[in-house]
Amino acid sequence: MVDHESGKGLAVITGASTGIGYELAKCAARDGYDLIIAADEDRIDQAAAKLREFGTMIDAVEADLSTLEGVDRLVERITASGRSVDLLMANAGRGLGKGFLDQDFAEAGKVVGTNITGTIYLIHQIGNQMRSRGEGRILLTGSIAGFMPGSYQAVYNATKAFINSFSFALREELKDSGVTVSCLMPGATETEFFKRAGLLDTAIGQLKKDDAGEVARIGYDAMMDGEGDVVSGWKNKLQAAVANVTPASVLAQQHAKMAEPGSGAK
Repeated sequence: MVDHESGKGLAVITGASTGIGYELAKCAARDGYDLIIAADEDRIDQAAAKLREFGTMIDAVEADLSTLEGVDRLVERITASGRSVDLLMANAGRGLGKGFLDQDFAEAGKVVGTNITGTIYLIHQIGNQMRSRGEGRILLTGSIAGFMPGSYQAVYNATKAFINSFSFALREELKDSGVTVSCLMPGATETEFFKRAGLLDTAIGQLKKDDAGEVARIGYDAMMDGEGDVVSGWKNKLQAAVANVTPASVLAQQHAKMAEPGSGAK
């Protein structure tokens, strides 16, 4: 693997058009990595244009990462580069507010497709290549939301519980392979997530949130140091610790107060 402090390697970042993903891409570009970045919107090209200011090669892929076909498109672009992936940051994620029975099921399915199916399919593809080489770093963006039942975000929180769990399991499986797996578990972060998820009228949507750049740097550094997991921010660390000793029924009730539609106006 190319050393993170000297020379260029290749980093792949999903969900990199905005928010934490874009900030993760900045971290890697600043370190001298060439990038292949992906998202399901054309703003990925605007992100690529800004990232080229760091002077490294930036390739942008617009693909629906909730589908196997979309992930295949990204993998094909990686293969066409003729290069090995040194850093894989599987950050693409989608949220959805409202009660589960009130959600459009196709939209709920896209949350599962993006957060789980597309994510683990990409890791299966690239992770096998890394294991064959005996080197590589993988960062998954989980969430402290995965520690609690997400009333009015039921599908989203469940997908993040999956990612949190999956990352620990995969890390153990690869512990002697030369491939490290890290999981970034942020709390509410200042991104477009809450707008896209329809959560702006909720209490959690109106709370002051963490800075995406700071969250990304914490996750990036944890990945480069080979740490297994990192919860960004002391408030989030406390919330995660409390969640571990609080009954699930109580957590679900507390989450409802924060995420119920209209709760931001109460």
